[in-house]
Amino acid sequence: MGRKGIGVLAVLGAMAVGAAGCTVQPAGTDGKGAPPVRIDVPSGTPDASREPASPSRTPEAPAKPSVTPSSRPTPARVLWSPGDKGRDVRELQARLRQIAWIFHGPTGTYDDLTTEAVRGFQGKRGLPKTGVTDTVTWQRLLAMTREPGRWELYLMGGQEADAPDPRCMTGRVMCISKSSRTLRWMIDGRTVSTMPVRFGSEYTPTREGVFRVYWKSRHHVSTLYDSPMPYAMFFSGGQAVHYSADFAARGYAGASHGCVNVRDEDAIARLYEQVENGDKVVVHW
Repeated sequence: MGRKGIGVLAVLGAMAVGAAGCTVQPAGTDGKGAPPVRIDVPSGTPDASREPASPSRTPEAPAKPSVTPSSRPTPARVLWSPGDKGRDVRELQARLRQIAWIFHGPTGTYDDLTTEAVRGFQGKRGLPKTGVTDTVTWQRLLAMTREPGRWELYLMGGQEADAPDPRCMTGRVMCISKSSRTLRWMIDGRTVSTMPVRFGSEYTPTREGVFRVYWKSRHHVSTLYDSPMPYAMFFSGGQAVHYSADFAARGYAGASHGCVNVRDEDAIARLYEQVENGDKVVVHW
């Protein structure tokens, strides 16, 4: 091999050593060369034993909040509406009466007058003027009124009658209960009719006991009080069962002078035609 060939081989060898990652160190002071030092040279082919480089990732956008329809207020629940009947309607009417939104009843029936009163109450307080009583309307009314008593609920009558007194179970009897404020017209233990009644005040109380009708006067006028006493059926001195226009108008907000007042004129007109002198009258608690 000529000198030129040897030179080529030397160059190739040097390149091979460089590719292997070693370099020749300069000779030391003793004239000997230092051992080769390995230098890692990056290779174009990744080392299979190493973890592959993580690919660059675009940062995730923050999750968008779930979009829900705008919350709407829950509609107020309807409690009572026109045509409803019962004790709860009586309380509604009694409370409306306390604050002068209604002047009739309570009747226990959700009628046109009750609807108008509720509508007026709602409008005054900025509520929807529906005329029906919902939970919002009821809560506002409760806050402005007090719990009505029994005779506010039955201011104009409508209460149930007590069980008859044992003394009423025979014969023809006007059986009058001060507890339930009712009169039962009974024949041989059978109730023919029932009606609400009103009594005297604590200053002019209605007498209690067993009596007899001793006089009937269809168009009677009181000589003591100069007041009409239509359909009067006297049973104890000047005390009688009779129709009262005041009771019809004011209910239990007033009292009699000792008589037993009836507010239903048609009912007492029928009773007057049936009762006879000598029939029994029982006034009891």
